Amino acid sequence: MPRVKSILSEARQIERAVTLINLGARLQVLESETEMSYERLLKLYKEVSGRSPSKGQLPFSTDWFMTWQPNIHASLFLNIHEYLNKAAALDEIDTVIKAYQLYLEHTQAQGIEALLSVTRAWRLVKFIDNGMLTLTACKKCGGHFVTHPHEISRHYVCGLCNPPARAGKGRSMDAGQDAEVLAH
Repeated sequence: MPRVKSILSEARQIERAVTLINLGARLQVLESETEMSYERLLKLYKEVSGRSPSKGQLPFSTDWFMTWQPNIHASLFLNIHEYLNKAAALDEIDTVIKAYQLYLEHTQAQGIEALLSVTRAWRLVKFIDNGMLTLTACKKCGGHFVTHPHEISRHYVCGLCNPPARAGKGRSMDAGQDAEVLAH
C-alpha cells in the first residue's frame, strides 16, 4: 500500500507541475512547490511548454503591487484566494492555482488583460504570509485591497474610489463593478 501512495503522490506532483507550467509559472515556483528534482522539472517544462524556462531571479519587491492597476489586479486575485482559503480544504499551492484560474476567468469575462502572472500571484501570497503586505478595507467602498502593513487603515481609500489623475487612458476595470467583487 505505501507503494501505491508513493505513485499517487508522484502523479499528483507531476499534475501540479504541468498545471503550473501551463499557467506560465517560472521554474523556481515549480521547484518550491513540488518535490521533483530540478533536472526532472526542467525536462518536464521543456516537454510541456515546448521551450526552455525563463532565466533570472523572481520578482521580489512589493512595490509592483502598490502601483494603481497592478494593485487592483492583485487585490482581486488575493480576495479570491482568501475566499478559497476559508471555503475549501486545499493545499496552499492548489489554492493559488485555483484562485489564479478564477482570476483569469474574471478578467477574460470583463474583456481586460490579466496583469498578474501566476508567478507574481504566488509571490503575493508569500508576501502576505510573511507580513510584508496585507489586505486593507477601503473606507469608501468597503473592498479589500493589497497595502503595506503600516498603512493607516482607518483612512485608506482604494485606487478604484480615488484613481490617479492619469488613470483611464487605456482599457481599465469598471470601478463600480470591481469594487463590488472586492467587497466582502
